[in-house]
Amino acid sequence: MNRMADLTSALLDLLHELEDTDIKLIVGGGFGIYLRYRESLRTHSRTLLKELPEPRSTNDLDLFLRTELLVDPERVMALSRALDRLGYEAIGTARYYQFMKKGPEGGNAGSTKIDFLTGPERVFEAMGLRADPRRVRPKSSAHLHAHPVNEALTLEEGLTPVRVDGRLSTGEDAEGEIHLPHSFTFLMMKLFAFRDCMNDAAKDYGRHHVLDIYTIVALMTEEDWDSSVAMFAEHRSDPKIEEACGLIDKLFGSELDFGVLRLKENAYYRPEFQVADFLRALRDLFKRQV
Repeated sequence: MNRMADLTSALLDLLHELEDTDIKLIVGGGFGIYLRYRESLRTHSRTLLKELPEPRSTNDLDLFLRTELLVDPERVMALSRALDRLGYEAIGTARYYQFMKKGPEGGNAGSTKIDFLTGPERVFEAMGLRADPRRVRPKSSAHLHAHPVNEALTLEEGLTPVRVDGRLSTGEDAEGEIHLPHSFTFLMMKLFAFRDCMNDAAKDYGRHHVLDIYTIVALMTEEDWDSSVAMFAEHRSDPKIEEACGLIDKLFGSELDFGVLRLKENAYYRPEFQVADFLRALRDLFKRQV
């Protein structure tokens, strides 16, 4: 089973259902990094590191919803109805921000999971929406929420439009446009995700997240790097940035630190990886104030 092809079809199915709307989806997570990797190959971009990992497999779609969507009841309803038409059902333990579509035989085999996420909850509190650490609730009767990601300070800054092509689940050729988060946004999210999983055996000790961190850095272009430095400077006073700097110092200060050990434990790791250059880039970007 080719999970990337399956997820591409699932994404194209949703884009097809939304083609008569102005809803623009942001794709994050492992699949978003896969799309960034593929786009880098397509454009022959000059990247920060030459040694790139093989794209890792992933089992779900992380779709980020913009602020403008969540404050618009009509667009929230349109997205909710598209999920209904495609046969997605809310997952009970994370109702209305995680959805599952059963596989071809009606079970978990070949199923597709979608997580709906958004930016920091404080943004929505200021706009009068109900928000807590688990969910943002739009002003809509639609059964669709989004999980806030407080470290995604720059979620809607520097987005990259990308064309996705492949086949619908019906077998027809299709294409559509999504947006990818900026490299700095990806790094912030993956750094905190690794922190949350690095001691959790059920989540493979976060090895996939630390591989993603390496991949994000490796795929940076010169423009990505310069704009990441600018984003860091602009948001330097935010407590999440200070926390990120502490995590870099603690987990990626040297090749003996925990983040590197987890990276080297990953099944996709190769001795050719430019670990020293990777660590130097992280430390240069996330510099603490003197």
